Amino acid sequence: MAVTGVEETLIELLVVFILAAGVGIAVAKVGRFPYTIALLLAGLGVSVLGVHVEIQLSHDLILLVLLPPLLFEGAATTDLEQLRGDLLPVLVLAVPGLLLSIAVLGWLGAEAFGFPLLVALLFAVTILPTDPVSVLALFDELGAPDRLATLVEGESLVNDGVGVVVFGALLAIVVETGGTDPAALFEPATLFAVSTDVLVASVGGLAVGLATGYFVYRVMVNLDEHMTEIVLTAILAYGSFLLAEHYLHVSGVIATVVAGLFIGNRGAEYAMSPRTKISIFNTWETAAFVVNTFIFVMIGVTTPIDQLAAQWRLIALAIPLVLLARAVAVYPLLSIVNRWIDAPVSRDYMHVAVWGGLHASIPIALVLGLPPETPYRTELRAMVFGVAAFSLVVQGLSVGRLLDALGVVTRTEAEELYELLVGRARAVASALDAAEELRRDGQLSPSVYDDFTAEYEREKDDLNEAIAALLAETPEIRREELLIGERQVLRREKSALMDAMRAGVVSDDVGERLLDEVDIKLDRLQAGESTVAGRGSEGYEEFWRRRVEAFGLDVERPDGE
Repeated sequence: MAVTGVEETLIELLVVFILAAGVGIAVAKVGRFPYTIALLLAGLGVSVLGVHVEIQLSHDLILLVLLPPLLFEGAATTDLEQLRGDLLPVLVLAVPGLLLSIAVLGWLGAEAFGFPLLVALLFAVTILPTDPVSVLALFDELGAPDRLATLVEGESLVNDGVGVVVFGALLAIVVETGGTDPAALFEPATLFAVSTDVLVASVGGLAVGLATGYFVYRVMVNLDEHMTEIVLTAILAYGSFLLAEHYLHVSGVIATVVAGLFIGNRGAEYAMSPRTKISIFNTWETAAFVVNTFIFVMIGVTTPIDQLAAQWRLIALAIPLVLLARAVAVYPLLSIVNRWIDAPVSRDYMHVAVWGGLHASIPIALVLGLPPETPYRTELRAMVFGVAAFSLVVQGLSVGRLLDALGVVTRTEAEELYELLVGRARAVASALDAAEELRRDGQLSPSVYDDFTAEYEREKDDLNEAIAALLAETPEIRREELLIGERQVLRREKSALMDAMRAGVVSDDVGERLLDEVDIKLDRLQAGESTVAGRGSEGYEEFWRRRVEAFGLDVERPDGE
């Protein structure tokens, strides 16, 4: 019986995932070794051995099929409040930082590689965007500190939109001029056109992401069907990307990231039931794992070993120059930004940002999209794959050691225990809610319901006792829980006030005064200062207390005054 094209593709996919499963088993036995790096090494081994895999990575496969779910999942699991607090350093690194690195690498590369300036700049804009696929996967495995992960992941999620737009504009000039007329790039009309394209693509992607995210959010608010809502988020991930990139010709990367941030934060808080939230995030975590598994194996399999060997001198020159161009942007720009933010980015975090800014999937997608008439196409392809291999294997394997050497603490044993206890406590609370719902629907008899609740209530009490004891021994974890909880409570306060203003329960002038007070509390939280002092005392005096006193009402204060 002849094998059809679909069957052949399925067989090839099965081979890829059998290889990945073998790697996963080996990593589980070896211990602390990044799974994604192990996948890449296995793929490289397949490539070296000459084993042929029919499935090939392509520009469209990476950008249209593999990238949207990874971007969406990464953005949806990003804490928007944390990102908002570090928005200035993230944007500075992602936009002017990327452009500065491109200029530095292009100028140095023209001399070092012997390329025309335009071709050297094309290599720079291809290789320099840091890769959200690689960074997200690696930082998740290492358990990097939240702020560090937000800085590096946030930059990676944002700068690809800018990088892809600049790449398209520069590639058009290189192909048109043959890469031999650098003056064409520096003409005022060309610079204006490129700047306008970047601005329009970025703002347009932002608008598309907000619009599509809000539309799906409004549908989910009035819906409580977790399977349908999973489908809606899948439509949002791919739909926002395709609508932006192929129909409106703006940044699909930024659109998908913004949509993911919206639905993963506001959507999770106001439009998802506990069951829906668990279902959606578990589904996307699994999807991201499967896509990551495929993409890292395939990067290794499709790496052109013969071309890397032929162009090893160019690759050896490119690796330190890429790192230098990254450092030239990170250190001075973040040092300047530190003067304007309340929580400066430490020098240790800068070191990790330079070494941990990995370059892989996005650069490979871009170089695979180079048309045949591109000058130096073979050299550019070998250089991008070579730098990507170094970035993933050498930098990826050593980031954990760098974190340890710098004393940048990842999750401690106490933090892991806290996550375990809190996670189980949430599961128990959800189980009790489910049992109550089944009892109301008549699916559990009273005696069976009592057995369920007695068992889970005992576990709930034990968990609460263990959490209380752990927080008493680790005040830093207790403080972090306090700040996170207070931030969520204040967001609920703000939402309730806005609803009251819309309903006419509170007038606009009074509502604005109350909203201003909530914003002040949020600002203090952002600076790491809680407004909750504890039992018997008041951490922040709300203005309504002064108004009550001025009116002559006698209300006892929490501190007994």
